[in-house]
Amino acid sequence: MTYALRQPAGSPGGGGARARRPLCGLLCAALSLAALLAAPPARAAPAEVAAVNATLNRLHEAASRADGAAYFALFAPEAVFLGTDAGERWSLSEFKAYAMPYFAKGKGWTYVPRSRHVQFSPKGDVAWFDEILDNASYGVCRGSGVLRKAGDAWLVCQYHLTIPVPNELAGAVVRMIRERPSPSPAPQK
Repeated sequence: MTYALRQPAGSPGGGGARARRPLCGLLCAALSLAALLAAPPARAAPAEVAAVNATLNRLHEAASRADGAAYFALFAPEAVFLGTDAGERWSLSEFKAYAMPYFAKGKGWTYVPRSRHVQFSPKGDVAWFDEILDNASYGVCRGSGVLRKAGDAWLVCQYHLTIPVPNELAGAVVRMIRERPSPSPAPQK
């Protein structure tokens, strides 16, 4: 369907179908240019997809082995970890302080990836992902986050672990959360 601006006959610029042709051409050119400038996420080379997947797999494997050194080596210095509780927003140093005592006792956590989607920025130096995970205690979980390329390595800048709530249970879960006395999340620094 073509849309054109209508002007009364005899008005400046009026002239019927002949006057609409240049307007349509201009509109088509503008829309084509806008489509070219709005670049979608880049289609990464299979090697880059494999490298991001390998980093995330190593992250889960290191946590399962309680290997703190290997686990935290996969995070960027500016990384943030968001846990399942609303108050769990940790900088890398805060997350290390929390997790290393558990790792030192040989206690890790095991999340087994079931599926994962990875996308890349147009320049290919930033990747974001979402994954479905299985955990013995929590069942089906979701991880999502962002990685950035540092040399030949991919480093995790943000990881967010969630427990998806089935829509039919959401109302009951929200009521339980509202009824539970809980401190508000810590203020931002």
